[in-house]
Amino acid sequence: MTNTGVQNQNIILIGMPGAGKSTLGIVLAKIMNKSFIDADLIIQNQCDKTLQKIIDSLGPDGFIEVENQILSEITAENTIIATGGSAVYSEAAMNHLKTIGTVVYLKISYETLVARLSDFSERGVVLKGGMGMSMRELYDERRPLYEKYADVTIDVNDLSITAAARKVADALTVK
Repeated sequence: MTNTGVQNQNIILIGMPGAGKSTLGIVLAKIMNKSFIDADLIIQNQCDKTLQKIIDSLGPDGFIEVENQILSEITAENTIIATGGSAVYSEAAMNHLKTIGTVVYLKISYETLVARLSDFSERGVVLKGGMGMSMRELYDERRPLYEKYADVTIDVNDLSITAAARKVADALTVK
């Protein structure tokens, strides 16, 4: 398998809210000597609003459009890119990210999600089914999308952030 150029230099983290993409991404960047980009922060900075305020003003579909545009324009080298949990709703963005790096799905169980996210109403979580959407419905809707786009899947249940970051680094390092 020959992957040359920028492809292997970037690592794109996808997964449910609370899977640890942003926190793990920072630790992973240090372990692997890479830069770090938090896509949610780029979206907030470009829109000058919190994710939740963007969702409140534009609705879930409007937010996904903004996210899709911003993710599709990311250019980076030798960087860990933490996406928002809803990135997988944007096929164009995911296809772009797959061309610039290796997509890693940080997989957590439904039970872990519930333990980490008792209330996602202020977290800026896109609920395509509306505010009445349950966490179970969100999990069941997104899991197949994460699996579809992932080049590598890493189960991070019951791992500390550092242990999970080391597990990702080990999986991506050619021995």
